[in-house]
This record gives sequence, C-alpha cells and structure tokens, in this order.
Amino acid sequence: MIDARILPLQKAILQPVATLLAQRGVKADTISLVGFLAGFSAFVMLGLSLWLPALLLILINRLLDGLDGAVARIQGPTHRGAYLDIALDMVFYALIPLGFAIAIPEANALPAAVLIVTFVGTGSSFLAFSAVSARLGRNAPEFPTKGIYYAAGIAEGFETIAVFVAMCLLPTNFPLLAYCFAALCALTTLIRWRQGWVAFSTEE
Repeated sequence: MIDARILPLQKAILQPVATLLAQRGVKADTISLVGFLAGFSAFVMLGLSLWLPALLLILINRLLDGLDGAVARIQGPTHRGAYLDIALDMVFYALIPLGFAIAIPEANALPAAVLIVTFVGTGSSFLAFSAVSARLGRNAPEFPTKGIYYAAGIAEGFETIAVFVAMCLLPTNFPLLAYCFAALCALTTLIRWRQGWVAFSTEE
C-alpha cells in the first residue's frame, strides 16, 4: 500500500552502500542469493522457535533485497536479476509462516496454511497482471526502476515485512496476526482481479 511512497527514502539510504559494493565488483545476483540464504536461515530459526535470530535474518534478507536492485541499477539491470528478485522473494514469503507452523504446529499450522494460500493469491494475481502488461508494453509509473510491472495493492512488501516483524516479536499472537493479514491479502487479490478484469477487458 505504501511501497511506492517509501521508494525515494529507500533509494537515498541504500545508494551509498550500493555504490561502494558496485565499485568493489559485487554482483547484484550474488546479493540476491545471499539474501535468500539469510531468508532461508530465518525459516530454520523459526522452526527452532528462535524468534529474535529469525527476526534479525528477516531484516538482513530485506536489506539485501533492496541492495540488489540498487546495485543492479548501477551496473545495469539484467533479465536474470529481475527473475531472481521475484522468484526468490515468493519462496521467502511462504517460508516465514511455514517456519511458525513447524515451531508450534498445533496452534500455528492452520493459520499458516491460510496465510500461505492468500500469499499465492496475491503473488499469482501480481504476476499474471505483470505478464499480460508486459505483452501490451505497459509499465507502472509508480515503480519506474522495477524489472516488471508492479500492480499496487493493500498488502505489499512493506506491510508483509511489518507483519513478519510483529510475528517474531509476539510469537504467541501468530494465529491472530496470520488470520488478520490473510484477510488483507485476500482483499488485495480481489482488488487485483478486478484491476485485471477492467484493464484487459478489451483486446489491444
């Protein structure tokens, strides 16, 4: 919901670090892979009920997710980089609720499953909209630096990470947080379905 608004701030914060990394020859794809490794490690920590180490690793994942794009813009964006960015993020988002489910299955398995299903809804509607938009030569003016069309919604990246942080700080409240955020994700999916229905209602 606010991803587009915080992009200028994110760029200002990350640009100096990205410039330094690019000058030292660090590749954007390498940053993406290290970021995913941090995210997968967060999943392992969650499964072991190590909430604060998991939180730290989630934040590292998000920092590196921002840095890979900033470095790519300096070195020159690539199709592989855009692909990795989306593909790895989708798995990361599903791993976090799965980690909570593994930690306390009797309380967390069902809400985690519901949340993951709604993540599939937001992710699939996002990617479907992007794929058709690419065929039509469209791009999102709110996200001019992104590799694909970004369809806005209520539950976007910032909101998702904010919820993940809350879950790590209040792990006993995971079921409530998961169900509430799942409702927002479901609403986002419905909004994107409508956007697609309207935007692609006529052949071009």
